[in-house]
Amino acid sequence: MERDKNPDNIPVKGLSIGTVGAIAAAVLFVVGAVMMVHNYQLGAGWVIDGPDAGYFPFRIGLIISTSAAVIFFQSLFGKERNPAIFVRNEQLKPVLMVLIPTAVYVLAIQLIGIYVSSAIFIAAFMRIMGKHGWLKTASVSVGISVIFFWLFEAQFLVPLPKGPLETWFGY
Repeated sequence: MERDKNPDNIPVKGLSIGTVGAIAAAVLFVVGAVMMVHNYQLGAGWVIDGPDAGYFPFRIGLIISTSAAVIFFQSLFGKERNPAIFVRNEQLKPVLMVLIPTAVYVLAIQLIGIYVSSAIFIAAFMRIMGKHGWLKTASVSVGISVIFFWLFEAQFLVPLPKGPLETWFGY
């Protein structure tokens, strides 16, 4: 944690821009490393008839990991290291109020399907953040999910992740 001064000369706590850059670079390094390992197992070399299945993705992973390592060290030790506060703790609360429910929503799609998850997600935001009444919240959240179900499943014939409710209805 770094300290920054606001106009009133009161120390403010929060992560520095350099620290956040290093964290992002570390995450990207892991993504690149996973790509390299996976594509090496597929075959990352050159075979008699051309590149193997993992040839190009392996090299992309190598580029990502190498770039991330450079950014990591520049963020922490480079001349352009930026000690300014990236985000103050009090600014982080509204971001987390959207990020955490969105992560739960993505997980819920896998468990109960996209339509039920979307209805719950929309209802929660309307009720908690928008302070809308129950009737409006239920109408909009269920209505949107029903419209999208009709649009994607019946009209476009695009199957989206479904859960137990859709299975109960025969989809």
